[in-house]
Amino acid sequence: MLQLIQNYRTGEIELADVPVPNVSANTLLVKNYASLVSIGTERSIIELGRKSLLGKARARPDLLKRFLDKAKKEGFLKTFQEAMGRLDNPTPLGYSSAGVVIETGKNVHKFSPGDRVACIGAGYASHAEYVTVPENLCCRIPDNVSFDEASFGMLGSIALHGIRCGNLTFGERVAVIGLGLLGLLTIQILKAYGCKVFGFDIDTSKAELAKRLGIDAVSSNPDDFKNIVDKYTDGFGADAVIITAATSSDAPVHLAVDIARFRGRVVIVGVADIHPNRNEMWHKEVEIIVSKAAGAGSLDPVYENKGIDYPIGYVRWTENRNLEEFLRLVSEKKIFLEPLITHRFPIQQAIKVYDAILNNKGGPYIGVLLEYPHDRDFSQDKLKNLKKPTQNSQAVVGVIGAGLFGKALLIPNLSKLSDIRLHTLSTRSGINSYHVAKKYGFENATTDYKTILSNEEINSVVILTPHSLHAKMVIESIKAGKHVFVEKPLCINEEELKEITEVYQSVMHEAQSIPFLMVGYNRRFSPHAENLKNFLTNRKDPLMIHYRVNAGFVPPEHWVHSEEEGGSRIIGEICHFVDFMIYLTESIPVQVYAERVSGNNRTIVNDDNISIVIKFKDGSLGNIFYSASGDKAFSRERVEVYSEGRTFLIEDFKNSCYWLSGKTKKFKTMNQEIGYKEELRHFVDVIKGKDKLKLKFEEIYYSTLTTFKINESLSKCKLIQI
Repeated sequence: MLQLIQNYRTGEIELADVPVPNVSANTLLVKNYASLVSIGTERSIIELGRKSLLGKARARPDLLKRFLDKAKKEGFLKTFQEAMGRLDNPTPLGYSSAGVVIETGKNVHKFSPGDRVACIGAGYASHAEYVTVPENLCCRIPDNVSFDEASFGMLGSIALHGIRCGNLTFGERVAVIGLGLLGLLTIQILKAYGCKVFGFDIDTSKAELAKRLGIDAVSSNPDDFKNIVDKYTDGFGADAVIITAATSSDAPVHLAVDIARFRGRVVIVGVADIHPNRNEMWHKEVEIIVSKAAGAGSLDPVYENKGIDYPIGYVRWTENRNLEEFLRLVSEKKIFLEPLITHRFPIQQAIKVYDAILNNKGGPYIGVLLEYPHDRDFSQDKLKNLKKPTQNSQAVVGVIGAGLFGKALLIPNLSKLSDIRLHTLSTRSGINSYHVAKKYGFENATTDYKTILSNEEINSVVILTPHSLHAKMVIESIKAGKHVFVEKPLCINEEELKEITEVYQSVMHEAQSIPFLMVGYNRRFSPHAENLKNFLTNRKDPLMIHYRVNAGFVPPEHWVHSEEEGGSRIIGEICHFVDFMIYLTESIPVQVYAERVSGNNRTIVNDDNISIVIKFKDGSLGNIFYSASGDKAFSRERVEVYSEGRTFLIEDFKNSCYWLSGKTKKFKTMNQEIGYKEELRHFVDVIKGKDKLKLKFEEIYYSTLTTFKINESLSKCKLIQI
């Protein structure tokens, strides 16, 4: 299928032939019939993408500061590579479309295949032949509303929410500054709700169009506009001023404050420099409100991704209910969209269209629609061949998942390994699968991971999906007879661990030596860890290990804290440190005791600030001090090991030092060497028979089980036997 994307690093726009996206539990697969180009928003996204790195840094100083802080701790090169990986993400253009439902996820009950729907949301309702959209970002289209009209849904919802932010009542006098597409929708909605409306735009053609749409008065001259507002409000000023202009100037805000009445409201829906004159605001007690997207629920992952609605008794107007209301107004002919449509183009001409818009050719542009062929059916087209096989290899790898972590660290390191065949990459998103597979030399891209499991050429699977999918993917991969590398954690609860163990032992019993399972416990493969292990060779006494982690604060609403998705940071991250202790002691944990802080679980997340003591079978003792309350500029990880008159220290896997008989030796690496490339090298070497597996299933089992027992100890406040 065709989809319009932009590379955020280079700014290049591409009409790519990508796999059809895969439906998740809470989404619908929709075949687009029309999508609306939001000229102001999309122009700003494209122009930012086309800036140099320095230009991007100037535009987003907040992200530059985060980059510099991270580089201090983890090294410039590693941080720079991660930042480039993030910038290299393909950005889907478009956020407002309409089409027909092809397939629904298992949790979607409001819609059925064949329904006509309006779709909204950045990253969802894109310029593509097929899109997957969450249930709360879709509405049925009334019978007398066309796909072209319904494709205005996002802009209509944004306009509605901006009006609601003005806290208006019937008959109030409202000024609208900026009469582009958003402004022209705003004036029609205001008129439908019984308001007197006055408009301003420096473009006289837009002012003329506003007249045809029924505005009470309009001007393209600021002084004339002030006089109009004065006249129609008996000198009091506008009850509310809605700014729908897109400019870097502060002129719209100054004009808005000037024409607002005493205690009036200024709502900024578009983009403008918010630097009003304080004295003017003070005299009038003017309130400035910045409207956020399409209403309550916008950018809320619980509302948008999980489909959990806000009760109507508490939140009357969500972004979904705003979309429904906009479609109702269109259906009842309170809003006229046909006069706003200035151009229609087939999706195949999208690149030429954007070049013309960006270079101000062929306009004026107001409502620009991209249209999609009705007779092309690609709903099953979930596999794209990108290149022919280039070599034979004993290691033929399929990768499932390519999130930020995978794209920044694991997939680049995997692609650098010699004598490996990267067969197929699978992600749920068609553009992500296409872009990452193409960039790192995969032969195929798909949105259906079962394509990898059923392919007999592929003998190994790398699983980089969200935590909640690890157990399912591991079990299916093992049953398919594949070697498995899964990023930690192995699973997120004891029931999953039990099922994996049963399946793995059953398959191992039947197949004897294959397949093998490896979890991404990378720290044990770091050169700093190898030095420490050599330092402990031939020890007889138990170890005392102290592992301090300055983890950094993660908000309580983040997915990593979700029991269903992330399982908690204990399960998702502390498993690393447990495994590292197992590696050093060469012994399994036998008991654990943990304590957490007693905070408010908001500014301090209790389970992210814990102290854990683990006793090992050989008598060794490990303490994990894990805190999310420290300064991120301070070192993240520090490991101290004491045994037989010797001391060893690792600081952020960048500096190591050991003390013996009063002498000190140091080991440094230029950047943080945390073992990512070494663990993947080991995985491939085991596949090819060049190395023996260094991570036993027993170690994986007990490191995973220990994290569950840590949670049990926290909940029961007692020592837990493992």
